[in-house]
Amino acid sequence: MMNSSSILSIFLLFNLIISSFSSDSDSIYEVLQSHGLPIGIIPKGVKEFSLDDKGRFEVHLDQACDAKFENTVHYDRNVTGVLSYGQIQGLSGISAQELFLWFPVKGIRVDIPSSGIIYFDVGVIYKRFSLSLFETPPECKISDHDKLFKDFEEGQALATSVSKSLPGKLRYELDQDYTKRAEA
Repeated sequence: MMNSSSILSIFLLFNLIISSFSSDSDSIYEVLQSHGLPIGIIPKGVKEFSLDDKGRFEVHLDQACDAKFENTVHYDRNVTGVLSYGQIQGLSGISAQELFLWFPVKGIRVDIPSSGIIYFDVGVIYKRFSLSLFETPPECKISDHDKLFKDFEEGQALATSVSKSLPGKLRYELDQDYTKRAEA
C-alpha cells in the first residue's frame, strides 16, 4: 500500500513533467512576460517561434508588416535576437521610422519596469517610449513598400499571361506599334 508521501512524490513528479512540456510550447508573448518585457513589442501574426537555452530566439510572422505606435515600426517576416531579463540584444528584423528615415532597431530594454519606459537602441541613440504603448500585441498591416511590390508582381504576371494568350501575329503587331511609339 502506498503511503501519503509516495503519493505526494508521484504527484510532484507528474507536475514537474507536465510543466516541462508546457514550457516548450510557451508562446512568444509568455516568454516576453517571463523576461520582464511587454508583449506588444512583437505584433500579432506569429506563425512560428523558437528559443534556445542561450536565449537566442526566432519569430516568423505571416508577412512583413508595419505597426503604428508613436512612430511606425516595421517588422520583417523573420525577427531574431538574444533574450535576457529585461532586454533583447543583437536584434534584427525590426526598424523604426523617425520623420522620413528608417533606423534598424538593434536592441530593446526595460531598465526598471516601474519607470514605465522602454528603450529602443537604434544605433546612435536610444529612443524612449512609454511601456503602455506595448501592453498588447499590435495589429500589423502589410507595409506600403511590400504592398507596392506585391501589386507590381501581380500586374506583371497579368500582363505576361495576357500577352502569351494573344495570337502570334497580333502580338507581333502590338509589339511593333509599341516600338514605334517609344521611338517617337
